[in-house]
Amino acid sequence: MPLPDAPGGTVVTVGTFDGVHLGHHKVLEEIARRARKVRARSVLVTFEPHPLSVVNPQAAPPLLTLPEERREILAQSELDILAVLAFTPALSQYSPEQFVQLLLQRFRMRQLVIGYDHGFGRGRAGDVELLRRLGKQLDFAVDVVSAVKVDGRAVSSTAVRRAVAGGDLRLAGRLLGRRYSLSSEVVRGAGRGHAIGYRTINLVVPDARKLIPPQGVYAVWVEWATGSSGGMMHQGPRPTFGDTQRSLEIHLLDTEVDLYGAQVKVSWVSRLRDVRRFDSAEALKAQLDKDFRAARAALTQ
Repeated sequence: MPLPDAPGGTVVTVGTFDGVHLGHHKVLEEIARRARKVRARSVLVTFEPHPLSVVNPQAAPPLLTLPEERREILAQSELDILAVLAFTPALSQYSPEQFVQLLLQRFRMRQLVIGYDHGFGRGRAGDVELLRRLGKQLDFAVDVVSAVKVDGRAVSSTAVRRAVAGGDLRLAGRLLGRRYSLSSEVVRGAGRGHAIGYRTINLVVPDARKLIPPQGVYAVWVEWATGSSGGMMHQGPRPTFGDTQRSLEIHLLDTEVDLYGAQVKVSWVSRLRDVRRFDSAEALKAQLDKDFRAARAALTQ
C-alpha cells in the first residue's frame, strides 16, 4: 500500500543479507543517504527461509545470522523498513520483470540499489544490465554499490563463513565489522562446573542452521539485558565425563549472576585450545585455571 509519509516513494535494496557484513552495511548506508535526499523511505526486501534452502536444499549454506539475530542487527542501522518475504517455490519462479513489478506495486519503489554481485529473479537472471533497461521502461533508477575490500579481497557472506568455519574469528570480525556472535537461552546444566570451582551457565544448542566455529575452548564476551561479562566457553562434547553431546558451557570471569531462562548474546573473541579428555576432575581443574588466565589475557588485548 502507498506510504503517505514518504512523498519520494522508496529506495529499495534486495538480498538475503546473511551476516549483515561490511558490504551489506555499505549498501544500507547508501539507501539511507539516498532516501533522506529525496524524502523517501529506505527499504530492505529480504527473504525467509534462505532461497537456496528452497531451490537447492543440498547447497543451502549454514547461516551466519538466524532470523532474529539478523533483525536485531538491522534494527541498529538507519534502515526505515525491513520487508521479509516468505521465499516459496512460487516466488522462486518469478522472472526479474515480475519481481520488479512486485517492488513497484508493493513498495512504490523509485530507486533500486544493489550490491556489485547481486542478481535476482529466477536463476538470478536479473543482472545490472537488465535492471537498468527495466528502470528506463518503468521509471525507476538503478545503481550498484561497489565491493568493500579487506586485505584486497571483497567482503562477502561466503568469506565470513569460511573464516568462522576455520576458526579465524579475528578475520571474521574484520569482515563483519563486529565480533561473530550467537543469541541463546540459558538453561540448567549438570552442575559439574560448580563442583570444581567453575560455576557455569549452559546455553541451548542453537538451531542446526546456525554456523558455529570449530569445537574448542574460547574466550568470549557475554551480554544480557542488565549486564555483561567476559567468559571462557567450552564448546563441544565433554569427554572427561563421557558426554558426547555438543554443549555450550560458559564460566563468567567477573560476575556470578542467576541467568536461568534469560536470553544472552555470546560473542567469540579467540580460540584458546582444543576439547580434550582429562584423567580426573583435578586435572581438568588445573587446565581450567590455565584457561581462565588465557581468557583474561585474550579479553584485555
